[in-house]
Amino acid sequence: MQWLKSLIFVIYMYVFMAVLGILAFPALIHPKGARWACGLYASHVIFMARVMLGLRSEIRGPIPTGEVVIAAKHQSFLDILMIYNAVPAAKFIMKRELLYTPFIGQYALRLGCVPVNRGKRGQAITKMVEDVKKGAAQPGQLVIYSQGTRVAPGDYKPYKIGTAAIYRETGQPCVPAATNVGLLWPRKGILRKPGLAVVEFLDPIAPGLDKQTFMTTLEERVEARSNALMKELGFDAESHINRGA
Repeated sequence: MQWLKSLIFVIYMYVFMAVLGILAFPALIHPKGARWACGLYASHVIFMARVMLGLRSEIRGPIPTGEVVIAAKHQSFLDILMIYNAVPAAKFIMKRELLYTPFIGQYALRLGCVPVNRGKRGQAITKMVEDVKKGAAQPGQLVIYSQGTRVAPGDYKPYKIGTAAIYRETGQPCVPAATNVGLLWPRKGILRKPGLAVVEFLDPIAPGLDKQTFMTTLEERVEARSNALMKELGFDAESHINRGA
């Protein structure tokens, strides 16, 4: 029964994306309009997940505001929606391929998201940093997924140095963000489970740390807190860890 409800929810989620994307398309004339439309989508999907599936969402920790970098754990589409819905002006570093996804690509560009070529990540980061310094990039909270992709609970992928480059060049505080959402809304498949999905913003890492210290601090904080959040749902990440994934 939960699988069937999940299927209906997934279909509804994408139909709603298409309908809203078309109806709100004139809003793309201004970034504020695009932000409003995306905010409406995120909040509505989060609400419907609770109503249809019993999948509740909770944000913990101080909400980042102002010019900061958010370095987040990424387990599924739900953590994107939750972060976007929580902070005032999120903009994401995203795969360039998403530019060609209907609706997502057009809206993402108007939000100030930064498309990155997988094979040219260093060049893309350099250009993004230049845009920020020149004021060409829109102000807000820049969200980067430091492992570069969605990572299933129990899997391990190394943290990429692009986050350290952004942290160093912007001189902005970095707010780590932990999550357990992958246990309830997996990165693949249809089934969504009832329970409490959490995204938690942790204490900021002040500017000025060297690359190695920053990366070690970031990974230790995010992984430890994510493991603790997953343990609240009965999942012991330490015993499931797969470093070969």
